[in-house]
Amino acid sequence: MKIESILLPGIDDKRPLIISGPCSAETEEQVMQVAHELAANGVKIFRAGIWKPRTKPGGFEGIGIPGLKWLQRVKKETGMYVATEVATEKHVYEALKHGIDMLWIGARTTANPFAVQEIADTLQGVDMPIFIKNPVNADLELWVGAFERLNNAGITRLGAIHRGFSTADKNIYRNLPQWHIPIELKRRFPDLPIICDPSHIGGSRKLIKTISQQAMDLNFKGLIIETHCNPDNAWSDKDQQVTPTELKKILESLIIRETVQSTEDLTDLRAQIDEIDNSLLELLSKRMRVSREIGTYKIEHKMPILQTVRYDEILTNRINQAEKMDMAGSFAKKFLEAVHEESVRQQMVIMQAENQNGDLEQQDK
Repeated sequence: MKIESILLPGIDDKRPLIISGPCSAETEEQVMQVAHELAANGVKIFRAGIWKPRTKPGGFEGIGIPGLKWLQRVKKETGMYVATEVATEKHVYEALKHGIDMLWIGARTTANPFAVQEIADTLQGVDMPIFIKNPVNADLELWVGAFERLNNAGITRLGAIHRGFSTADKNIYRNLPQWHIPIELKRRFPDLPIICDPSHIGGSRKLIKTISQQAMDLNFKGLIIETHCNPDNAWSDKDQQVTPTELKKILESLIIRETVQSTEDLTDLRAQIDEIDNSLLELLSKRMRVSREIGTYKIEHKMPILQTVRYDEILTNRINQAEKMDMAGSFAKKFLEAVHEESVRQQMVIMQAENQNGDLEQQDK
């Protein structure tokens, strides 16, 4: 993909790039109060939801077109750039008509290729920064596909917004970070800037600082944080919004580690990692050889592949052992499940070959 800078005149190319404002534009007074406070704190890009996709009908679904005029006033009075979410051709048309500077495609929209294509077609010939939030489900290819659709329409000023992934399980996060997914996106497209959305990942204002620091430590380009003059009385997502004053404290507390020196100092450590990785692969190869031998034994003794009691025992013991060795139990579980899945696959290959041989013997008779 061809990717060009998302930066607008007057915005420094330094981390973190900050985009902030209320989840929803509720009233003109609310929008202007937040905007003036943020501008006074040095924020250059103001965000506000004009159209709000809600899970169920009946909730506040955004003020609509009148709110775009409030954003025009924000630009005029504060000098900030303004950004909002679009989900349809009409949204794009109205946003462009009212001079919105940046647009983003929301998580629910990203999950719908038809909607993304409609937006891409509408944006043809438009030169402005467009951000794409990750889809609600943990599907990297769907996320990449959205970028490709816009890129094919001639949109090159692209950025990603990582807002986490939905989960049905109880968790401290509203949306699981699953950091490995945006990391893989960055690996594939090194020039693609990634903005973290700690508001939607955490779902709670008390988690915003921690998630923001993690994003900075992962070298994300910036942060998009929901800010409200009276968060507890916000019309949407009140638990995850902070005041402009709280935002300022969060930003001032961040430690920004920039790459300003050669990585030669890391050469020896990286060489050790390479050596350890090679050893790990050798050990896994040996483990799979033993698994194949176990598969042969099971064939000879007419045993099924899956031995549930044995597997549960291994999983529990190994996870406990990993935690004692300062590794996360969740990591150990995923790793062991992957190893077990490959072991089962290799044993199934052996059994399938044996079944085919048995069928041939029956045919010969």
